Amino acid sequence: KIHANDFRTRLSHCAASVPNITMSFPSPLVFGTIVYLIVAVVGFAGVLMARATGKLSGDNASIGNIVISIGVFSAWLFWLCGWLHQWHPLIVPIYEE
Repeated sequence: KIHANDFRTRLSHCAASVPNITMSFPSPLVFGTIVYLIVAVVGFAGVLMARATGKLSGDNASIGNIVISIGVFSAWLFWLCGWLHQWHPLIVPIYEE
């Protein structure tokens, strides 16, 4: 029969044997995400300026904001998938000697 104290002792020994690993986001991932956020802000600023000058109506500006949001998110997701596939490839090339 296992007592609670035995479980705590075993758990503390297991935790002590695990190395201290800190998790963080890879810097290329953060940099790429910031680049896509800047692209989105520039797009939104362009729609806002076109709306302010009267080139776009309110409805067209709303559609422009939606198109920019979906487009930038889709492009970022496509880039993210490509980056992740290169970061830890599932298939490693085998070179013949």
